[in-house]
Amino acid sequence: MELFEAIRREYEFGVGTIKGVARKLGVHRRMVREALTDAVPKARKSVGRARPRLSPAIPFIDAILESDLRAPRKQRHTARRIYNRLRAANPEIKVAEGTVRAYVREKKLKIGLIQRETFVPQSYAWGHEAQVDWYEMYADLGGERQKTQIFCLRSMGSGGAFHRAYPHASQQAFLEAHELAFD
Repeated sequence: MELFEAIRREYEFGVGTIKGVARKLGVHRRMVREALTDAVPKARKSVGRARPRLSPAIPFIDAILESDLRAPRKQRHTARRIYNRLRAANPEIKVAEGTVRAYVREKKLKIGLIQRETFVPQSYAWGHEAQVDWYEMYADLGGERQKTQIFCLRSMGSGGAFHRAYPHASQQAFLEAHELAFD
């Protein structure tokens, strides 16, 4: 999209010729013409490729995946296990493990055995949320090594942190540390 916008801008306000725009932006003249006719690039064509090595194994793999639909989640086949079973049951089929893995992943997505992972970025309002944790640390106090409990409070918005050491991780220390952190 940005490239098409740059092409259109350069053609209208810059060089002014298709050949000049193509040379300046390092694209083919055909792309310049396409950008001038429409502001949105055309969708790419996906080419369906034949799988001559994998095609004899597809019914075997599909049968395993269909049985996995009824199996508990922890008992389902992994792509590696399917590949090993394929090699044991049909040694005459010569197919790479990576090819089987790619097909199994594609098929599992299609039949619903796995879903695409979704990432939702988190945003926090300043001063509204924090994370609290305890951890232990050894400190040299008065020439003697002592185990101390560290209270750590981190603001989720700013990332600022507050730390305080206590001899024991008690409820009283926890509440006192909160008061000091908020001050």
